[in-house]
Amino acid sequence: MNSALKAILWDFGGVFTTSPFEAFAQFERDRGLPDDFIRSVNSRNIEANAWAQLESNKITRDEFDELFRLESEELGHSVRGSDVLSLLVGDVRPRMVSTLAECKKHYRVGCITNNMKPAAENQVTASLAQNSPTHKILEMFETIVESSVEGVRKPDPQIYKIACHRLNCVPEECVFLDDLGINLKPARAMGMITIKVVDPDVAIQELSVATGLSFP
Repeated sequence: MNSALKAILWDFGGVFTTSPFEAFAQFERDRGLPDDFIRSVNSRNIEANAWAQLESNKITRDEFDELFRLESEELGHSVRGSDVLSLLVGDVRPRMVSTLAECKKHYRVGCITNNMKPAAENQVTASLAQNSPTHKILEMFETIVESSVEGVRKPDPQIYKIACHRLNCVPEECVFLDDLGINLKPARAMGMITIKVVDPDVAIQELSVATGLSFP
């Protein structure tokens, strides 16, 4: 075990679940859109586009639906934001979940996620959420730092500082896992050990090296 570390921080989508980029690619194939079209829309004006505003809780889902359509049409194809949101739910990666459970025995664990507020708040949806596999994963974290709650999103350094404060540690005492390099860059600049999750098995091996733990 690496005694210099205190906390392991994790992204959620694309780490504990399959990447939404896979769903984006299938959607693009089905619609006859250019490869990586959805990502190209999201990569323009990254601090103020429709996606950034939704994850910072500055616009509603209905507003996002229309704004994303307008942004996509500027690139030559019309895609509704609501269609993109329907692609975000991935399949759970069991080995990554068991890795989190093992890390929790030795280190503090937290989640930093760019997300949006739920579409509806009522007893039925709350009950479904309580019984969902993703909810059971989220319960394992000591703290969850959500962009839609904090009003700040990755890669803004402030969101990493919030996580460190809540876990009573400094960046140099943390490992951070994310599936996007743009989100890892500021964490690494702050002093965190960073791991990009592309192949989960490779990422888990890198985490084993960083922490000194063995994962089944």
